[in-house]
Amino acid sequence: MNQQRDEYWMRHALGLARLAWEQGEVPVGAVLVQDERVIGEGWNRPIGQHDPTAHAEMMALRQGGKVLENYRLLNTTLYVTLEPCVMCAGAMVHSRITRLVYGAHDVKTGAAGSLLDVLGIPA
Repeated sequence: MNQQRDEYWMRHALGLARLAWEQGEVPVGAVLVQDERVIGEGWNRPIGQHDPTAHAEMMALRQGGKVLENYRLLNTTLYVTLEPCVMCAGAMVHSRITRLVYGAHDVKTGAAGSLLDVLGIPA
């Protein structure tokens, strides 16, 4: 994949993470891209929304499903600033995203290779 393209979309995700930080949330941002257009984006909001599932990735995946009118998010790339947790990684498997790019490993709760590898489990 094109490194400049990945850096562009990761910068977008970092901007979303800043929104989370400004709202007193853990600063994580995510953007879901298909054919070089944003179809979903989100930032962490579990504190403000009183919702343990309101992670940046979940918000982006939900929005992407609505845009595509399908839970299968084929031919998409999800850019997220922090390695996804088990819940988010599981949602990625179910949504069938094509590719994940994340900015930082999370050795405490990361489920894309650091602590666990949910995405690497054979389907």
